[in-house]
Amino acid sequence: SGGRGMAVYAPFSYISPAEEITLPAWPGGDEEPEEALLLPWDRFSTWLHCICVVGFDLELGQAVEKTSICYLSFPDSNSGCLGDTQFCFRFRQGSNRKSSLGCFLETTDRDAPPCLKGHYYGYVYFRQVRDKSLKRGYFQKSLVLISKLPYVTFYHSLLKILAPEYFEKQEPCLEAACNDIDRWPTPQPGRILTLPIMGVVIKVDQKMNACVCWFQSDSLVSIVLPTIHEVDLFRCFYPVFFHIQMLWELVLLGEALVVMAPSPAESSDTVLALVSCISPLRYCSDFRPYFTIHDSEFKEYTTRTQAPPSVILGVTNPFFAKTLQHWPHIIRIGDMKQTGEMAKQMKVKKLKNLKTLDSKPGVYTAYKPYLNKDEDIIKQLQKGVQQKRPSAAQNAILRRYFLELTQSFIIPLERYLASLMPLQKSISPWKSPPQLRPFIQQDFMKTLEKAGPQLTSRLKGDWIGLYRHFLKSPNFDGWFRNRRREMTQKLEALHLEALCEEDLQQRIQKHTEVEAVDLVLKLKDKLSQAEKEQMPVRPGTLAKLRAHIEAVILALPEDLQGILHKPSTPDL
Repeated sequence: SGGRGMAVYAPFSYISPAEEITLPAWPGGDEEPEEALLLPWDRFSTWLHCICVVGFDLELGQAVEKTSICYLSFPDSNSGCLGDTQFCFRFRQGSNRKSSLGCFLETTDRDAPPCLKGHYYGYVYFRQVRDKSLKRGYFQKSLVLISKLPYVTFYHSLLKILAPEYFEKQEPCLEAACNDIDRWPTPQPGRILTLPIMGVVIKVDQKMNACVCWFQSDSLVSIVLPTIHEVDLFRCFYPVFFHIQMLWELVLLGEALVVMAPSPAESSDTVLALVSCISPLRYCSDFRPYFTIHDSEFKEYTTRTQAPPSVILGVTNPFFAKTLQHWPHIIRIGDMKQTGEMAKQMKVKKLKNLKTLDSKPGVYTAYKPYLNKDEDIIKQLQKGVQQKRPSAAQNAILRRYFLELTQSFIIPLERYLASLMPLQKSISPWKSPPQLRPFIQQDFMKTLEKAGPQLTSRLKGDWIGLYRHFLKSPNFDGWFRNRRREMTQKLEALHLEALCEEDLQQRIQKHTEVEAVDLVLKLKDKLSQAEKEQMPVRPGTLAKLRAHIEAVILALPEDLQGILHKPSTPDL
């Protein structure tokens, strides 16, 4: 048997920490984070952790160390995958890895639910072509981008530019690409980014949509990407679109799901489509767009001694049909190229909880949906197929349907959560910010009778049962933690704004020097916290707070002024 060899390009790993570059502060005053000092490759590391080249080498055989990245970078199915194939995978970060300096991703990880922390995405461009000069008869190699960012469409588009050049020109073009990426600004939603790469310019707008442009014969040619992180929902769900509403419920509730597909591309796209179908709600359980038997979590996820965990797996190896037979919900999809046939089969196929899987596509589960089936969306999509409506239009219809369904479900929760917020008049600058009142499940359920999803959705069914189940799920826990953090931060921001409106100089005249110093230290802490957490304060608030601190310091004796003007020692 052959082996898979991997070369890793992580240019930031061998740069000396002493090689610092100074960059100008961000425009916009106190509203923008500052990038005062950046090491070489720090910009690169905010977009990519490394670039891997994985090749199949018949000569080396088992002598090659087989990391999970090697296995995840190659298809393990019987589908052949001749030509060029793109897909993605996701894996856990090793516990011994040290974070790179200046990486904004640390705050992303801090705010994420536990199961979403410490994960990387691998974006793969796999090429397999016949080559008689090789013993195996095939050239097989993958170019893989490893990143913490879930920008699927963006990185696949980047690989379409990078991979063909690499296969033709080898390593020198990777070095050039790494240097280009290290000149990119850090990824910031809300900003227009211009990203040059190997003679091509990728423009990302404020909504994190992307437009790929390049110069050709003195004229600018552009290709518009509708998004940088969303997959084509309709294409992914087409083999099972009679059951989209039930799948939405299963994902919403964080149920254990496995997608069995003929190729890694179809497996990863379908898993990503499932995760995104509850948007704008964040999916807070684990998900693996492409999972193999060599994965380090294989035993953990296939054991029969305990119930399957809250995770969505995408698999292609037929072996999983046996090892995951005990899972409660299995989606089996055929070749997406044969979508016409799939639709006919699915139309007459009934959902069953089968003990042994046959080869037919379908959803195998004993789950009974809480909500009545929405026939209108099925008819609308079927009509689109008959009339050969463009795929982009079908995708937009389906995405809007899921969005409206999720919003109808979330609005009552948001409305109840807003009622837990203390009144603004209860905020005093000289007292600690008031606390958010506790979420009481019974009180929330009582609000559903008059202010439930029936106000915005025509769907009937057991909405109460769906909410009860959801409140026990990882998605509710993740949503509530995030919203509580945002609302607590808002209370802190309102408290800070109230403090800035006070006449502090007049107030300290009535206090001792010790109390004045204590006030300065507390204000400095608040300023540091507001800057670190990018607190949602009104424009000019932080500048006003700095002026207040300076005014209080200048009112103190010179010896105390010298001490308080010294910058605090950063934590090591």
